[in-house]
Amino acid sequence: MGPVSALVLLAVIWFMVFFVVLPLRLTTQGESGETVPGTHKSAPSDPQLGKKAKVTTIWALGIWVVIAGIIISGVIEVRDFDWFGRMAPREAPTD
Repeated sequence: MGPVSALVLLAVIWFMVFFVVLPLRLTTQGESGETVPGTHKSAPSDPQLGKKAKVTTIWALGIWVVIAGIIISGVIEVRDFDWFGRMAPREAPTD
């Protein structure tokens, strides 16, 4: 895995974790009783984006280390998911 693909993998994992973390401990304006005119009652009253971004970064780095380790070690390869036999067979090494 090259450095660019490692960064892309980290970005994908980060955003996936971020979308999971966003609704956690969410207090809506309707629940707090302080609805700002022009917004929905379901809008967050205090989104705490900085704190959620820090939590996301910690979890995403942990998940990335595990997935990158699996990819680099070769324990799981793309060929493991070739259930229909569409990939060309591996070539034997030539000496």
